[in-house]
Amino acid sequence: MEFRKRIEELLNEFLETREDLFLIDLKFSAGDDITVILDGDNGVSLQDCLDASRAVEFNMDREEHDFSLQVMSAGLSEPLSTPRQFRKNLGREIEVMLEDASKIEGELSKADEDKITLVLRYRKPKEVGKGKVDVEEEKEIPYSEIKKALVVIKF
Repeated sequence: MEFRKRIEELLNEFLETREDLFLIDLKFSAGDDITVILDGDNGVSLQDCLDASRAVEFNMDREEHDFSLQVMSAGLSEPLSTPRQFRKNLGREIEVMLEDASKIEGELSKADEDKITLVLRYRKPKEVGKGKVDVEEEKEIPYSEIKKALVVIKF
């Protein structure tokens, strides 16, 4: 069996035993350095990364094919890429960069298989008189229009 397919198969077998975890990215470099990025419905622990690494390494023969393996969790700086990741972050502020290069920031209120919904809160001038009024509106964004989406980190 081809090396890359075998790695993918072992990783998928591990993820079938851990339904709370899911694969975000699997990268192979030219020198067979493998990087696995996982995320989980309840986060990813160091033990989860170790278990995933062992599930692959203990079933591969390094004499037959030499490789390095790095398993990590998707950090806060990693963009959201799957509907499952968006659902995991419901209620959080996210910044969405759209394909047309515009940016939208709002609270993630819904995420289904086709689109996300953000609650946008801002102030705008009154139509009559001086001052501003608070505005809250929902905006649906199809995944096809999202170039990049990041969780906004607040301190």
